[in-house]
Amino acid sequence: MSRHVLVTGANRGIGRALAERFVAAGYTVSSLHRSGTLPDGVDGEIADITDSDAVNAAFDALEERHGRVEILVANAGITRDGLLMRMSDEDFADVLETNLTGTFRCVRRASQSMIRQRFGRIILVGSVVGLMGNPGQVNYSSSKSALVGMARSVTRELGARGITANVIAPGFITTDMTAELAEDTVKQYEATIPAKRFGSADEVAAAAVYLASDEAGYVSGAVIPVDGGLGMGH
Repeated sequence: MSRHVLVTGANRGIGRALAERFVAAGYTVSSLHRSGTLPDGVDGEIADITDSDAVNAAFDALEERHGRVEILVANAGITRDGLLMRMSDEDFADVLETNLTGTFRCVRRASQSMIRQRFGRIILVGSVVGLMGNPGQVNYSSSKSALVGMARSVTRELGARGITANVIAPGFITTDMTAELAEDTVKQYEATIPAKRFGSADEVAAAAVYLASDEAGYVSGAVIPVDGGLGMGH
């Protein structure tokens, strides 16, 4: 029986590419998402990760159908960009509530299943800006930076039970969101990237499939950059 992977936010963008890659690799794939449609071969439950009861109920339903979650890919997140002096309390709090506290809710619930089977892979989707910062993204950068501390604390707490926890830090990735950027803006961004191009969502997904594998069983508490050299390992 293939291992059960749960990807949060598999309805679009990087999350969709993650789910598709795991399906292609032969995993049983499910998702928590708030709206939209899922890729072929992915089962899902509608849930908002800002609601603990909804997260727990969705996990219960998916595990009833597919067995315990063995691999969690915590991808769901939001942005509320704005300059520091103009950022409201609500815009700061909303981003942390989803990107950080929402991820915590999913990790906490998934760890219950992983501890019982003494196996687990926790993969948190962070960001290069969580390591090097970005103007206009104090809230987003803070939320993604905190995932590194989460993964490393989980590693120290649960590592002896066969559970790993790592962060993938994507750089500028081609998605529907970045496709809306002006051509001049894209060129400015590309000029700062040593690879001189945006990455693909599938390149991020490839890193996740590696971290989920048996071959990555001794990799934990790490930050894996998928950023074309932009962050230079910050």
